[in-house]
Amino acid sequence: MKYLEYKGYTGSIEYSPQDSLLYGKVLGIRGLISYEGETGKHLEADFREAVDTYLAYCKEGGKSPEKPFKGSFNVRIPATLHQRAALLAMEAKTSLNNFVAEAIRDRVDKEPA
Repeated sequence: MKYLEYKGYTGSIEYSPQDSLLYGKVLGIRGLISYEGETGKHLEADFREAVDTYLAYCKEGGKSPEKPFKGSFNVRIPATLHQRAALLAMEAKTSLNNFVAEAIRDRVDKEPA
């Protein structure tokens, strides 16, 4: 397992040899939600507790919690690549958004799960 998953949130798994601790943070959001543990079980428990605490804090404050990986992001590429991609998308009678999504999907599908 490369990541922790809980209630739609994904957490990293890192190791600190200096502290002999596992640690991580919730990915895909601007806020910092971190956790740690001496073992994998402790790390996972602290991850779940951190997410639950964050959600409770948002609820108490009447705020909407950040949603990780919302499905939209900005990409900066060279103008020539943008042009080529846009022209290929037009030739394929699809949107540039669909063209880029398919290219990303093709690359992601090549990676082992």
